[in-house]
Amino acid sequence: MNRRLLPLTVTIALFIAMAVFGAIRYDGFLSPQVFLNLLIDNAFLCIVAVGMTFVILSGGIDLSVGAVIALTTMISASLLDAGWNPYAAMALVLVLGASFGALQGFLIQRFNLAPFLVTLAGMFLARGCCYLISTESIPIDDATYAAIAQARIPVGPGASLTIGGLIALAVVAIAMRIAHSSEFGRTVYAIGGGESSARLMGLAVDSTRIGVYLLSGACAALGGIVMTFYMLSGYSLHAVGLELDAIAAVVIGGTLLAGGVGYVAGTLFGVLILGIIQTLIAFDGSLSSWWTKIVVGALLLLFCLLQRLFEGRTPRSAQGTA
Repeated sequence: MNRRLLPLTVTIALFIAMAVFGAIRYDGFLSPQVFLNLLIDNAFLCIVAVGMTFVILSGGIDLSVGAVIALTTMISASLLDAGWNPYAAMALVLVLGASFGALQGFLIQRFNLAPFLVTLAGMFLARGCCYLISTESIPIDDATYAAIAQARIPVGPGASLTIGGLIALAVVAIAMRIAHSSEFGRTVYAIGGGESSARLMGLAVDSTRIGVYLLSGACAALGGIVMTFYMLSGYSLHAVGLELDAIAAVVIGGTLLAGGVGYVAGTLFGVLILGIIQTLIAFDGSLSSWWTKIVVGALLLLFCLLQRLFEGRTPRSAQGTA
């Protein structure tokens, strides 16, 4: 087996093992709707994690995505409350999210700043702007948002998918195409494999590095829109800590934190693993929800050890290939 496929293989095998365990232990666990709910309940996380995948593939990190989601919900709720057209509000927050991400990427690239510090500052900035808008939750009563939130797309007998879940799947499909069939995607992998080598190859390193943060900001804003469908409210404390869940999903999905190796499909399975852990605990009924954090923490340690083993046996030059 190609060594670059090993983390992804482990992720998929882990998801299957959890599904089999749930099917053996709990009646009704294998029903189609249970598995669709994994995506429905984590659609916004999936979208954000896709953007985070590109950032981590390039060797960076983005801690601002959770705050950008909250800011998106607050701006959306405020604009709708002021009588804005819902689609105009969606377009505006997408542009703002992409611009916010691009600005962070520009600062990182132009001044050679640490992504951790720049995006940490962005996290505080976006979260603080939420409180400037309102310290209270702002309900969304718009008919269009309510209709989208309640819409169900039949996908089989007794099973349906929400608009948010459908958007998440579309984002994954588009991201897979970008990552593996475009010059931008190949450059992202090359930067993660070694920025100096990427420059010697004549690749557009500067614009691509800005582009990955623009993409992450856009995905965070889109995730915020999907969250407004899910919550029908804007609130300053929405998505607190979600940036860590997104990073966890990417790492559990098999993307190396060092960059250069990973798959968007793995991130999807990483999100589904986080969801299936919550579902197993819910089906059990006797365990505290805090066990989710404990299990995720254990899995992160396991995958970090796997990454160290992978990095120790894989030549760095081979890691940058898509």
